[in-house]
Amino acid sequence: MDLSILYIAVIFTLGFIGSFISGMLGVGGSIIKYPMLLYIPPLFGLAAFSAHEVSGISAVQVLFASIAGVWAYRKSGLLNKDLIIYMGVAILIGSFIGSYGSGFLSENAVNIVYGILAVIAAIMMFIPNKKVEDKPASGITFNKPLAAGLALIVGVGSGIVGAAGGFLLVPIMLTVLKIPTRVTIATSLAITFISSIGGSVGKLMTGQVEYWPAFLMIIASIIAAPLGAKVGQKMNVKMLQWLLAIMIGATAIKIWVDILQ
Repeated sequence: MDLSILYIAVIFTLGFIGSFISGMLGVGGSIIKYPMLLYIPPLFGLAAFSAHEVSGISAVQVLFASIAGVWAYRKSGLLNKDLIIYMGVAILIGSFIGSYGSGFLSENAVNIVYGILAVIAAIMMFIPNKKVEDKPASGITFNKPLAAGLALIVGVGSGIVGAAGGFLLVPIMLTVLKIPTRVTIATSLAITFISSIGGSVGKLMTGQVEYWPAFLMIIASIIAAPLGAKVGQKMNVKMLQWLLAIMIGATAIKIWVDILQ
């Protein structure tokens, strides 16, 4: 593999930008990094990654980005333990099934799964949700079987594309489970971390991980994710939601244009 200064700079920068956004918005960052890794390296004359390689690199990198993001929120009082347990266990099982099974899918099938997930996430972010009062994480109630069932489904789909499901967890927690926005952003990072364990193990077992680019993106994420989390805690909540919705929507359009060509 060509480990030139350009290669290192491009991969590191992609990891930094994606992880900063992921820390800020409470997503694992794969919704952004998947298309960036797929499309940007060839623009600099670098070899293109396959969909399997991109999903493998994303899976391992998200593990570290989400650890760093959760660490930044550890004293915020915004982490809901019940949500983390119910959704975390279900998504861990789902993400392992999806990531292991993805080794048997074609390139196009992996891209199609990503395209479907991105469209669903974009639509969910634009559904107007009733204002949920900001309240302490400890005082929140939710439908536990529904939360676990949805997390399992998200885990399977996101495991296939090397995401940890944060980009779907956020709209599900906001619109279906009616969790306050700031608690959603912090807690989804913790659930994303659990999901990324199953995703990483499945990708490593099926040989879908390119180690050097994964290492470069991990270093970038450890630096950028906590910075993003700090900025996210100070930003307007509505603005955060719109930022996420716009990014997911744009990504979904690009992927589907490529699939259908």
